[in-house]
Amino acid sequence: MSKCEQCIVREFSSLKALKKDELLRLADCKSSYTIKKGEAIFTEGENVQGIFCIKDGVCKMTKLSPNGNEQIVKLITKGELLGQRSMISEEPVNLSAVALEDMQVCFIPKTEVMKFFNENNSFSMNVMRTICGDLKEADDHLVAMAQKSVKQRLAETLIYLHDTFGLNEDKSLKIKLSREELAGMIGTATESCIRLLSEFNKSGLIALSGKKIILTNIEKLKKV
Repeated sequence: MSKCEQCIVREFSSLKALKKDELLRLADCKSSYTIKKGEAIFTEGENVQGIFCIKDGVCKMTKLSPNGNEQIVKLITKGELLGQRSMISEEPVNLSAVALEDMQVCFIPKTEVMKFFNENNSFSMNVMRTICGDLKEADDHLVAMAQKSVKQRLAETLIYLHDTFGLNEDKSLKIKLSREELAGMIGTATESCIRLLSEFNKSGLIALSGKKIILTNIEKLKKV
């Protein structure tokens, strides 16, 4: 892996506020990992002693309900950090992070991060802004789950996947989610998700090819 001061993805996170000497310190203490598809970076209730920087790949942040159903709270992609809130609050992580594809991840120990937090005001403000942004997203997600229909949530999620992760050469959504994972994102049963996808397909909003989804009429999806 490249040195921290040469790593482009740090420009997308709170780490962009670190100075060159701090980045050199960071490079000396970090650990780098390859996380395989389906493996957990950490699990709900775990005490994580630092933060994870996503160098490449996508993971899902999930919460298990009492009956064992998995709710996908959000997707995390390269350049983002995991574990900041837990580190500052000194609480176990509230969600699990599971790789949706093979990932490259760097782990930075809490002791080093807290030095940056205490010594670099720009870095600490960036971290707090990120946490505030996460809280705003959580509020918006809660309102959407309460006020929008499952059909509206599915349309909104498909557009989000299109805009955030892009397309393959065949115009299908680049991010690969199973029907169960897609259902977990919109907060419904897998059967309901499959039925709605079929309905969207018949209405000409999307095209289905195996597990692939192609958005054929984004403007109509937005109206939904």
